[in-house]
This record gives sequence, C-alpha cells and structure tokens, in this order.
Amino acid sequence: MMKIFSDLIFWSDAKKAFLLLLTIVLIATSGCMEENDADAGGQEKITVAVSVLPQAEFVEKVGGDRVEVVVMIPPGASPHSYEPRPSQLTELSNAEMYAMVGSGIPMEDSMMSKLADLNPDMLVVDCSDGIDFLKEEHDHTHENDHMDLDPHIWTSPDNAKIMVENIYSGLVEIDPENQETYSKNKNTYISELDALDEQIKKNIEGKEGSSFMVYHPAWGYFAERYDLNMVPIETEGKEASARQLSEIITFAKQENITVIFVQAQFSTQSAEAVAEEIDGKVVKVDPLARNYTENMYKVSEAFREGLK
Repeated sequence: MMKIFSDLIFWSDAKKAFLLLLTIVLIATSGCMEENDADAGGQEKITVAVSVLPQAEFVEKVGGDRVEVVVMIPPGASPHSYEPRPSQLTELSNAEMYAMVGSGIPMEDSMMSKLADLNPDMLVVDCSDGIDFLKEEHDHTHENDHMDLDPHIWTSPDNAKIMVENIYSGLVEIDPENQETYSKNKNTYISELDALDEQIKKNIEGKEGSSFMVYHPAWGYFAERYDLNMVPIETEGKEASARQLSEIITFAKQENITVIFVQAQFSTQSAEAVAEEIDGKVVKVDPLARNYTENMYKVSEAFREGLK
C-alpha cells in the first residue's frame, strides 16, 4: 500500500512538472507569435490599405516585412460595384496609410472620403500621381459618342512603376527610419518591372497595330503601351445591344479577330455570343490578380496567341 501511495505521489509530482514545462513552452511560443506580428527588428508592422489586389504586391515588394496589407476589393469582386464590408472597415481603422488608385475607380469615388473620415490620422497616397490618364472608349462604331477616364492604370508596367514610387514616398513619410530599406526594395522591384516590360515587348513583337477584343475595357493602358487596338464589347457597364453586337461581329470578321478576352468579374454572355458568330473562342485574363508580375507575363502570352 505504501508503495502504491508513493507511486501516486511520484506521478502527481511528475504531472505538476510536466504542466509547469508545458506552461513555459506556451509562454515562449506566445512570445514568438507576438514577434511574428513585428518585423525582424522587433518593430510593429505598418498596416497599409489598398483598393485593388495588384497594389498589394506593390506595397509588399517595397515594404517587405515592415508592412501588413489590407485589400479593400477582394478577389472576384468588381471595383465598379463593390462596397467594403464592416470587417474591412474595422481593419481600415487601424491602417496608417491608404494607397488609393486615384484614377476614378467607382468604389474610391463613392467611398474614399468616408474611409478617410473613419481614420483621420491615416495618410492617403494617390498612386496615380504623375500618370497621364487615357479615355475609356464605350462606343463600338468608333465614333466616340461617350468617353470616361480609364481607371485601369496598373495594366501598364510603366504606370506600375509610377505607382510603386508613390507608395515608396508614402512609406517613407510615415516611417522615415526605414527609408534605406524601402529604397533598396523599391529599386529591386522597379528592375523586375523593367524586365517585365521588356518581356512583354518581345511577346508582342510583330503584332504592333493589331486589334484585340475584350468584354470589359480594362486593357487600354496595356494597348497604349504596346501599340495595340483594344475593341470592347461592354457599353458603360451594360450588355451590348443587338445592334451593337452586330457591329462588333462585323468588325471582328473584318479584322480577323478570333479570340475574345474576358475577366471573371463580369458576365461572359455577350462575349460567348460574339465568339460563336466569328467561330472564335473566349479566353480569360485577369487584370486584378494579386501576383502582378507573374500574371502580366501570362497575360502578354495570351494576347500574343490571340493577336493576328
């Protein structure tokens, strides 16, 4: 009996020792987890909000481990109709900087002042500063009955470099102590964008002046940069009428267009109808992918195959 009792005492002490060790491990792990919320230097990360996914790569490439990015328009959502959720507004209230596209995205036009009021101490950076805007064509007879600013400025790597420079300036303004790190990161990424631009030129070489057809006119800056002609199907965010579809089909046949480029954020009904009439196909390309450089390489290859 005494042996059993002593064994119980032993196991009880062992259990206590185990629990004590487990507590120490958990505390140490918790400390590591808290360190993961900061950069390698032990500094708290800077929360930066952006409007569209491509900007997330821009901020992360410049900010590195110093930044945490909040994207207001999530994957699959349209910048033309999306409104931020309450949970996103909560995240935004803790942001130190907002990198807005600044080129007329409807979400920004309708919400930006409210978002800024939500966090008055937040620095708002206009990523479009220094970019020459294009007009967005809506008329399919090419008489240009109605034109708006084209908000899709990031679809040209040249414009992406300007956006990166503006983001860099904003980060330096709110965190001047890390300017050297931001400058080094920025220069490295600018080199990546230069290489991207050169690769796209090679992919498009020999296709200059060609026309390509899209459902939504998101590739105007890409077309401008690489001397291409973008032909949109969509009219002011609406499905094309029967008359407009007829004109588009006629134009596609004249230009020997056999590929129609679409994106996931919009209906493909009209594009599929046109493709059937011209014995062509519908190909998806995404101007809103988060992995900007990788995606733009793929997009340029898709355009190369679709251009005549």
